[in-house]
Amino acid sequence: MERNIRLSAQTIYEKEFSVDFKGYAPAEVDQFLDTLIQDYVAYETLVAELTETVDTLEKENAALKAQNIALEAQKKQAEVTGTTLEASNVDLLKRLARLENIVLKKDM
Repeated sequence: MERNIRLSAQTIYEKEFSVDFKGYAPAEVDQFLDTLIQDYVAYETLVAELTETVDTLEKENAALKAQNIALEAQKKQAEVTGTTLEASNVDLLKRLARLENIVLKKDM
């Protein structure tokens, strides 16, 4: 993202204007610039927060994309082998029950 920000709060604060015979009232200009500096500080803070949020969300998005790819691969593998996740869970529960029976019979 290209940033075209030419001024910072410090640049505005340090700006000196020459006083002319028909110039503006210096106190009024200073007051306006103080308000402008406050806005710049608020914008800089907001930009920093939003940049951090974008970075976090981009990392989260990349992780979710990787997880999606892995799940798609698992789904395709299950379709190829003809098994479903539910069937393999049922198989696993049956095997676990048989092993529990074997262990419990040995303890008695």
